[in-house]
Formats: sequence, structure tokens, C-alpha cells
Amino acid sequence: MKQRSKGAAAALLGMMLALALLCSYIETLIPMPLLVPGIKIGLANLVVLAALYLLGTKEALALSLARIFLSGFLFGNMFAVVYSLAGGILSFCVMLLLKQVWKYNILTVSVAGGISHNLGQLLIAAVVVENANLLYYMSILFFSGLVTGAVIGLIGREVILRLEGLEGRS
Repeated sequence: MKQRSKGAAAALLGMMLALALLCSYIETLIPMPLLVPGIKIGLANLVVLAALYLLGTKEALALSLARIFLSGFLFGNMFAVVYSLAGGILSFCVMLLLKQVWKYNILTVSVAGGISHNLGQLLIAAVVVENANLLYYMSILFFSGLVTGAVIGLIGREVILRLEGLEGRS
């Protein structure tokens, strides 16, 4: 990770936030005709994953939280913020733990992030609607988190490798 001036770091973080919001918006335009509502690809998580590896923990967490609140209020509602916040915080904690403590690779970190994001949202949904039967959806959400986490992880690995290569040349 290259040292940047505070201004350059703030500008980069701002651009990443704009990109994450754009990804969130694009995702609202993609119809997901599945039996379980709320399944998404997780395009904005690609930006958070890249920030975790390229910028650091504090910056990636700030990016994730800002994206959750802004996209929730711009493209969703208060419930969207609550569900995304539950999934986002759990996902970020799991990804950080796997990345820092056990040094897992980007693909594994992303898959675990996708699965834990779905788990966090499902747990908060069960609490909000006061119905533990929602937890039966976890098998479907586990599979969708596995697939989308793998896709985002594969793309993220390439993005991170290419951006690290650009930093090395500057």
C-alpha cells in the first residue's frame, strides 16, 4: 500500500464512494427474478473489497458505511438501510478477520463476505418480523452468497492486482 497525502487519500476515497454508489444504482436496475427477495449480485461490495486491500481497514469501513447509508436513502428506504447495515457490518468484520488474522486470499475473503452479508440481513429480518422461520431461507442465501461472493472475488482479485500494478509504476 503506497503512502498518499491526506488530500490524495481523501480524493481516492471519494472516487471509490462515487463508484460504489454507481454500482448500487446499477444493481437496482438489474431484475433478479428469484424466489427469495433481496438477492443481489453485490457490485458495490467489489469496491469495498478493493478498498480493504488497497487502502486499509479504516478507509474501507468508512467507505462501506457511507455507501450503505447513502445508497439506502437514495435508492431504498429506512428498512433498506437497516438490512444493509446488518449485512454490511457482519460481512466487513468477517472479511477483516479472514484477511488479517488468517491471511486468506481475496476469493475466500469475498465468498465469506457474501455469505455473512446474507446471514446478517436474514438475522435482522427475523428480528424485525419476529419470525424465526425466515432462517429456513439460509440454505438458499448461503448458496447465493457463495456464488456472488465468488464472482465478486474473482473480479476483485483482478482489479486489485491491476491497481497495485499501476501504483508500482507511479
